[in-house]
Amino acid sequence: MKTQNHRKAAVASLIGTTVEYYDFFIFGTAAALVFPQLFFPTSTPVAGTLLAFATLGVGFLARPLGSVVFGHFGDKIGRKQMLIISLSGMGLATFLMGLLPTHAQIGVAAPILLTLLRLLQGFMVGGEWGGATLMAVEHAPANKRGFYGSFPQTGAPAGVALATVVFLAVAQLPEEAFLSWGWRVPFLVSIVLVAIGMFIRLSVAESPTFVAARKKQVLVKVPVVEAFRLHSKEIFITAGIYLSQGIFAYITMSYLVNYGTTVVQINRTHALLGVFIGALIQMVLCPLFGALSDRIGRKTVYLMGAAAMGISIGPAFMLINTGNPWNFTLAIILAYGISMAPAAGVTGTLFAMAFSPQVRYTGASVGYTISQLCGAAFAPMIATALWASTGSSNSIVIYMVVASLISVLSVIALPGAWGAKERAQQLSQQESTESEMSDSVSGQ
Repeated sequence: MKTQNHRKAAVASLIGTTVEYYDFFIFGTAAALVFPQLFFPTSTPVAGTLLAFATLGVGFLARPLGSVVFGHFGDKIGRKQMLIISLSGMGLATFLMGLLPTHAQIGVAAPILLTLLRLLQGFMVGGEWGGATLMAVEHAPANKRGFYGSFPQTGAPAGVALATVVFLAVAQLPEEAFLSWGWRVPFLVSIVLVAIGMFIRLSVAESPTFVAARKKQVLVKVPVVEAFRLHSKEIFITAGIYLSQGIFAYITMSYLVNYGTTVVQINRTHALLGVFIGALIQMVLCPLFGALSDRIGRKTVYLMGAAAMGISIGPAFMLINTGNPWNFTLAIILAYGISMAPAAGVTGTLFAMAFSPQVRYTGASVGYTISQLCGAAFAPMIATALWASTGSSNSIVIYMVVASLISVLSVIALPGAWGAKERAQQLSQQESTESEMSDSVSGQ
């Protein structure tokens, strides 16, 4: 039964985050392909693209608030309830986007409504990642937390793959049909995925770590205040750690689709196919690197990924700039599918274990969303502006290499041992926590 709970929690986290990130990423794809024409038609092509990517970034502005609100109640009344609210709210915002009238129908009100719904999306997803990660990690056995903790993060490439394949299907429509109604389909079908995710999440028990903390009456009154009091260093270091991962994710899955189709003239279908294949590869690799971290340590594996991202982006752009669609696919596989996988596979466990259980939801969520706000939020917009001002992809490469360097230095700065010593230290701490939990929840 205990093993069943571990697996059920991990699968529920994976499916839930897949749905959440499907919702979040179809916006990125639409911002690259259709929003400039439909919501900002009076702007020049470059300005329209900048405005579309700005609405993509606006969603991140609401993430820190979402992380504080959901973290507060997640640390006070439970992880499970917050995850149900975040999933349903995200689904509603996405479905309504599929019903939005365009600029041609209602004028400037169209991009305003789009931006408001994007803010709602951002608020909801701000509480999603931390809660899903904790449900997987806190249900997991002490010696397999790296493996189980990789499942929520695997939901990100899974959501990208699902969003991309749906857009691939509607992209086969004639241009007029695609711009008229085809782009709406990915947004509208999300309601089915949300229903599936809700059914699965409702069947999972509350986190045993939270149950134990509540029984021992160690819950805090204002988790965000306590999180900064106890773990301010860890919050900002985890933000630095995730910086490159967020930037790479949104540039590779969103900006490069626009760059590939408009700058190097790659067919839209080939560009989306490249993202889809890269996402599938990262889905497979994430759990493998999560399991590897149970053997050689979380920090070691994350450092591998942070360094690999910085090393890979130059060659990736060289491949893309050939204008060959298969080279484009190879570039996405290299920079997104392979290089990001070590970091993505251990992010959840590394972040969760950096904070005390009573403020873990808040601490992990706030660190993660600060990073998203500083990095991923406007990464496609920054990349677009860099290209427009320099006419060269080298400026984008430099930007991404600097982000990778910041993440490398942040991993090194994170307190704790390395390698086998890190694993032994965490295993000892986790076994002690599990022993306390067993005493606290026995008889339930």
